Amino acid sequence: MNKQRERFISIGEAARLTGVSVKRIRSWEERGYIPSPERIDCGQRSFRQYKETDLEIISRIKSYLDDGYTLPAAANKVADEKSFRKEDR
Repeated sequence: MNKQRERFISIGEAARLTGVSVKRIRSWEERGYIPSPERIDCGQRSFRQYKETDLEIISRIKSYLDDGYTLPAAANKVADEKSFRKEDR
């Protein structure tokens, strides 16, 4: 069995790759516009670990915001796209 390991990305790297600030990513997560990422505990601290699918969601929301959508509308459009893709499977 060749099981491919999923790559996890830190919040700083996610911000760099998507062009969305760390502060904004945290805000979107707190407000429920993006799913909460997995976390890894390291002593007293906990670190967010994003997957490629998380980055896609962040990037799509940013794209819609750049096109003039409000944050709630952008997040809803991305959620609708995501559910539509699942139905196709």
